Amino acid sequence: MGLATWLKQSFPIDQEALIKLTSEPIPNHLKRWWWALGGTPLYMFVVQIITGIMLIFYYVPETDKAYNSIAYITYTADFGWLIRSIHRWSSNIMIAALLLHMLRVFFTRTYQQPRDINWIFGVVLFLLTLMFGFTGYSLVYEQMSYWAMKVGTGIAGATPLIGNWIADFMRGGTEIGQSTLTRFYLFHVVLLPFLIIVAISGHLYLIRTHGVSELKFIGEEKQEKKTFPLWPDHVFTELIMVSIIMIALVVLSILFPVHLGEPADPNVTPLHIKPEWYFYPVFRWLKITNLTVGVLGPMIFILILLLWPYIDKFFDRIWPGKEIGFWIGVAGMLTINAFLFWEIFGH
Repeated sequence: MGLATWLKQSFPIDQEALIKLTSEPIPNHLKRWWWALGGTPLYMFVVQIITGIMLIFYYVPETDKAYNSIAYITYTADFGWLIRSIHRWSSNIMIAALLLHMLRVFFTRTYQQPRDINWIFGVVLFLLTLMFGFTGYSLVYEQMSYWAMKVGTGIAGATPLIGNWIADFMRGGTEIGQSTLTRFYLFHVVLLPFLIIVAISGHLYLIRTHGVSELKFIGEEKQEKKTFPLWPDHVFTELIMVSIIMIALVVLSILFPVHLGEPADPNVTPLHIKPEWYFYPVFRWLKITNLTVGVLGPMIFILILLLWPYIDKFFDRIWPGKEIGFWIGVAGMLTINAFLFWEIFGH
């Protein structure tokens, strides 16, 4: 028995199903790469898994060894600085791509029924990715990341009704210590990746079930529907995008490698505590409000995001043709960007 015959008998493949899968029609607008940013976060997530596994070989999740293990990765291990930099930059690109993808979906209104549940999956994915970034930053256990962890758990503690329980659960007690680092390590390498994989699976399943939403631009309303096949056209387009993103990722990692600050010192509060850039708007909001309002604001914003397909539908029913949702989105985007740049350039 030849190898091909043995493989065909032992691992049969449904040829008709494979042909049907690879010949799925893709809307013509996805030939423009800026409309097809949804795959970029997935590619960056895969990069983070691969580089994260490499980092786990050397990282020690103990309060007296975590910083030194990161220092060994950064300054001693062969190409450790590059792997760590790729891991960090891929996290930033993943969050930026998710933001751009959500903006595209929001302003093209492709969250409307029957894709409303998929929008909720997308929002959940975005929140999980932010937690992914926060827990990963905290594991470095340098001065800034330690105090970011302390501030973050303190903010969680201000959540109405269940705040103290959430803060104690995150810290593993009343203070930041070994239990906190152990829990953040567990969140970062086990729980959050698992939840992200589940959310991605649900998101992709609904995309496959409902199909990719078709966009029509001004002047194309009366044109015949145009599509192109998944294989090889769209797959090759995605491969080109992946190649360009990976080149950019490596270039950024080489030109702007990740550095290491001072070791964590619970007894010395830094003069200026700065979170990662994607938390800047929330951080600025906290600075101009009290703690209760500072926590309630983002919670209300998240709730509105989750329910937006239904809120927008309500606006359409009350004020048809007024595009209220669009202008609310513009106002929200301008406000968030104002807070972002205020935190970057403000004092």
